[in-house]
Amino acid sequence: MPEKPEPRIGESLGRRIAEHRAKLGWTQQELAERLAISRVAVSHLEAGMSDPGERTVALLASVFKLAPHDFVAGTSYPRARAERLPPVVATHTEVDLQLALLDRDLEWCALVDASLAAVRLAPWPARLAALAQVSIDPHEAEAVAEARALVRRAADRLR
Repeated sequence: MPEKPEPRIGESLGRRIAEHRAKLGWTQQELAERLAISRVAVSHLEAGMSDPGERTVALLASVFKLAPHDFVAGTSYPRARAERLPPVVATHTEVDLQLALLDRDLEWCALVDASLAAVRLAPWPARLAALAQVSIDPHEAEAVAEARALVRRAADRLR
């Protein structure tokens, strides 16, 4: 989970958006695609030329894996609008879930004998292949590709 920066009172929400985006290594275009807005709109938000609506704040909080109120706390975001934000948003994708399950299975496999580990890992190549087919986000697709290589190496060690 990304580290939550210490809020600075009166910090520009646009600056906070830019900082979170940069920490993830995303371009403005990549963030725009996740939010279903234009790159120019992201640029305007980051420059402080416009304030995002509640829907956009909720989406921003979601992609940055934060609660909406935590995301805007201590910023210049209008208090009246912040009061209308939802208390929680979805912060994980199916890729996040599957990779967390894979990590759990790999940890378990390190504790048992090779035959049990091989049985536990057997479904993962097909699961990851299916996930690779539906992953449209480049960062998630890269994470799935790395996981597929990890499973191949683990299976090779078990043989």
